[in-house]
Amino acid sequence: MEENNNKKITIADVAKLAGVSKGTVDRVLHDRGGVSRKSMEKIRQVIDELGYEPNVYASMLATRRDHSIACILPESEKDDYWYLVREGFEKGGENISSMNISTRLFYYDQYSPESFRKACLQMLETNPSGVVLPPFFKNDTYTLVNSLVLRNIPYVYVDAKLEDDNYFAYYGMPMYKSGYLCAHLLTLRTQPKHLKGVLVVRIIRDKMRQSDPTINRRSGFLDYMAENFPSSVIHNVFIDPHDVRDTESQLKSFFKSHPDIRHVVMFNSRVHLLVDFLSRNPDPDRVVMGFDNLEKNISALRNGQISGLICQHTDLQSYNAVMALSDYIIKHRRPERRDNFMHMDILTALNADNY
Repeated sequence: MEENNNKKITIADVAKLAGVSKGTVDRVLHDRGGVSRKSMEKIRQVIDELGYEPNVYASMLATRRDHSIACILPESEKDDYWYLVREGFEKGGENISSMNISTRLFYYDQYSPESFRKACLQMLETNPSGVVLPPFFKNDTYTLVNSLVLRNIPYVYVDAKLEDDNYFAYYGMPMYKSGYLCAHLLTLRTQPKHLKGVLVVRIIRDKMRQSDPTINRRSGFLDYMAENFPSSVIHNVFIDPHDVRDTESQLKSFFKSHPDIRHVVMFNSRVHLLVDFLSRNPDPDRVVMGFDNLEKNISALRNGQISGLICQHTDLQSYNAVMALSDYIIKHRRPERRDNFMHMDILTALNADNY
């Protein structure tokens, strides 16, 4: 009996229990079609029950096809948020390179819908086996994923996701909850009567405002504030991330008009853009919250210009996306969960060195 338990499961075992031929099992394993839905479901049920693991290399060889996983990302420089996402994708690519699966990156200007559309067309021309993407421009992303669905190409959202019915998986923060948590942390030690208002610093994006990647996070934040500080006014200041002088001018003008406001938040990874102004205009009662473990943010946290960060291991989003798609390409195995939410890690000056 012990020998049977340790015996390696074969295609013949699957075929026998499913009541089909080995060739039919092979067609299902390699997604060649020509098998009835009833037989396919029976075969997959037997595979799950037996725990059958096809040989990875034999499986890839049998498909007689080179596979690729594409990733569409905003252009970035070292230590930027999107550079960390890129590193995770590249690390995943290194892990699967021996499996006859290549990876390729397509870049675009995150402030230009036209650039995004061009990158999408270039990517589609390569006919990838899977795609990893953050949904930057909502309408254009829907156009892209509709094309992927028509071509039967699975796609994985990272960083944020759109509410559509066809995405293969999502790896990233629970965006709404992260905004709700941010509001809680920002106001944790504040009585409602002492909260004079909140400054939300936002990035100027494309002229048509098609890109709003933190909208769900902002919704969570606003809902928490409405529930717990209903009389508090939320102010928005938009800054150009490439214009330091303009940022300085915008902040200086705001605080001159609202000297009592001491709660400041940014919902993206660029809270470090406020550091120069905050350093020159210190306020021991000011509370500043931001997101993501960029080195510039961590440094500001250590130095006391930022009160807290909500972080995740950013590179794991894209790394896990690549591994999930490769598992599907090789073994036709889907992730256990469609939505794979990253841990929301709360960093302060006291624990930043250990992250």
